[in-house]
Amino acid sequence: MTEAMFCNQCEQTSKGEGCVKVGVCGKDPKVASLQDLLVHQMKGIGFLGSQMLKENKEIEDETHKQVMDALFATLTNVNFDEDRFFDYLRQAQALKDKLKKEAEPIRNGVPKEVEYRLPETKEEIYEDARKAGLRSEQGVDPDIQSLRESLLFSLKGMAAYAHHAYVLGYKDEDVNNFFYEGFAALTDETLNVGALLDRLMEFGRVNLRCMELLDEANTKTYGDPEPTEVLTTKKKGPFIVVSGHDLKDLKELLEQTKGEGVNVYTHGEMLPAHSYPELKKYQHLIGNFGSAWQNQRREFENLPGCILMTTNCLQKPKDTYKDRIFTTGVVGWNKIKHILEKGGRKDFSDVIAKAKELKGWQEDEKEEHITVGFGHKAVLDNAEKIVEAVKGGQIRHFFLVGGCDGAKSDRSYYTDFAKKTPQDTIILTLACGKYRFYKEDFGTVAGFPRLLDMGQCNDTYSAIKVASALAEAFECDVNDLPLTLVVSWYEQKAVAILMSLLALGIKNIYLGPTLPAFITPNVLDILVDKFELQPISSPEEDLKAALG
Repeated sequence: MTEAMFCNQCEQTSKGEGCVKVGVCGKDPKVASLQDLLVHQMKGIGFLGSQMLKENKEIEDETHKQVMDALFATLTNVNFDEDRFFDYLRQAQALKDKLKKEAEPIRNGVPKEVEYRLPETKEEIYEDARKAGLRSEQGVDPDIQSLRESLLFSLKGMAAYAHHAYVLGYKDEDVNNFFYEGFAALTDETLNVGALLDRLMEFGRVNLRCMELLDEANTKTYGDPEPTEVLTTKKKGPFIVVSGHDLKDLKELLEQTKGEGVNVYTHGEMLPAHSYPELKKYQHLIGNFGSAWQNQRREFENLPGCILMTTNCLQKPKDTYKDRIFTTGVVGWNKIKHILEKGGRKDFSDVIAKAKELKGWQEDEKEEHITVGFGHKAVLDNAEKIVEAVKGGQIRHFFLVGGCDGAKSDRSYYTDFAKKTPQDTIILTLACGKYRFYKEDFGTVAGFPRLLDMGQCNDTYSAIKVASALAEAFECDVNDLPLTLVVSWYEQKAVAILMSLLALGIKNIYLGPTLPAFITPNVLDILVDKFELQPISSPEEDLKAALG
């Protein structure tokens, strides 16, 4: 390997091919290689776990948590802290040793990932890590490699969803077990293109269950989202901005800031938190600050308040706010203060004290609001009216315009697309892609707002549930509904969602702004032929095709 690193897992990877010097996300070659070695360890753990499942042996709950958290840490824009990855690697080696003792002896040999043993010193670990990247397997058929990477990145995405459900006490045996089965498939040299495609579709079905589980965890813990107005301007006083996706962290912070005179703002993907009854009851959950994750270095610069990063979406902090940004959970950056969980609780007192010290904004801004909270219950409570409006010709079409946002200029496609949708259509949106058009006034149709915000990327199950319910009401297949999915992808959770949509048999999805670098032309041809997957073109052409 002549490159310092190789990473192609996100949409903004260098030149649309792969980052080889430093990650576009800010990940340096050392962290990239440590992540690759951790994935190597996960493959060994996966193989051993799959053997135990074949032998009907139970895998401990803590093992499931360790696997999903280690994998979650390798997602784009999650953890950049070298020391934390050394810890993950050592924990993975200890877990692999434990599983070796618990699994029955394997007579016909085992994959190299099982036999690999982590060295003692950091220098030796770095040397091994350099050899463990995605390009380490020479001579592998590009289409096989493409499908393996698709499965790996999908597993990373599901790890994030499973983590969020797990911390709220919600688990599923099929979801937990598929991590081992999926990683075992990545070590199986006998699997051809067809077999790997089958594994991806199996993954898609399991990930759908995982998203359903997370929806259940969030709604049973915090209540069903309700349409709610959210302040998007500044209020005088000390404050903390909470970014990421973790609602449990937000709830703990709200409890600890109650009566402290410190306001709490959401940022990025935390915006939908305002619609949950058990969260919006806190009056000091004051509003939403800023926009999508890629703008944080500009928005956080010299901020007179604190920032708490709870999951992915972290960028390299500028010196102007390094003293006021904190991480927690799987998130990390070198020399940034990290809030650990101790005894089932996180102590945010340092964050609160720093917010008070900074004193916050000095005056109120003129108030502006947006509306969020159109989860599946809020929408389906009006299903009869929606069906009548469609049958009566008042609503012609539904567009789901959502997914990840990013920095590339061609993401303006999604703004233009949304603005050009006809007045007799409804736009469903979710994830941070909505920040491209969330403040636009789209008006109403048939008594409904034309823009319905369904939540985080974590809430994709809401959109699937609504589509399924409408298909049932119209007694048709989902593909026969007046519905078009226009999806923007950035990282591995979006890859996992796409696989679930394909596993459901949903066709004619418009995907952009560019296609994944890890998808070869042959694999793309298969997806286009089987699922009619459409790369986006122009808003005008795609709208014409969708409405035609």
